[in-house]
Amino acid sequence: MTAEGRRRQNGSGGGASPGGSAPLDQAFDGGSLYALRAAVAAHAASAGLGRLQVYDVTSVAHELAANAVVHGAGHGRLRLWADGGFLYCQVSDDGPAVPADKDVEAAGGAAAWPAEHGHGLWLAGQITDQLGIGRGPAGTTATARFPLSPG
Repeated sequence: MTAEGRRRQNGSGGGASPGGSAPLDQAFDGGSLYALRAAVAAHAASAGLGRLQVYDVTSVAHELAANAVVHGAGHGRLRLWADGGFLYCQVSDDGPAVPADKDVEAAGGAAAWPAEHGHGLWLAGQITDQLGIGRGPAGTTATARFPLSPG
C-alpha cells in the first residue's frame, strides 16, 4: 500500500480531514500546476464563492502544491471539498521535507529564482480562516479552511 493509501485509511499524516464530499481529488506535479489551478478555481466557484474568494482559494492551493513539488516529493494530491459552511483545501505529498538550503544545493549551488523562501506558507496563513500542517515519515499534509459565506 502506498503512503497516500495508508494516510487515507488511517486518517493520519496531517491536518484534519472533515467528512464532506470531495468534489476535487487530483494528483499533480510540477508540470500540471496550471491545470490544477484551473480545476481549483472552477470547483471553488461552483461552491458559491465570489470572484475574490476564488482567487484566494486558488492562490493558496497553488502555494501549497508548489511547496509539495519544490520541498517535498515533487508531486502530490490536492483535495477540495465543502463541509459545515467551509471549503477545505488539502494538499499532501508522500516525500520527506527538503529544507530550503538543500533546494539550492540540488540546483547546482545557485537558486533558480532570486527569491526568499517561506513566503508561500505565510501568505496561505494570512488568507485562510485556518491552516494546519502535519509532517511525518509518510509525508506532509497541509489543510486550509475558507468560510463559504462572506466574512
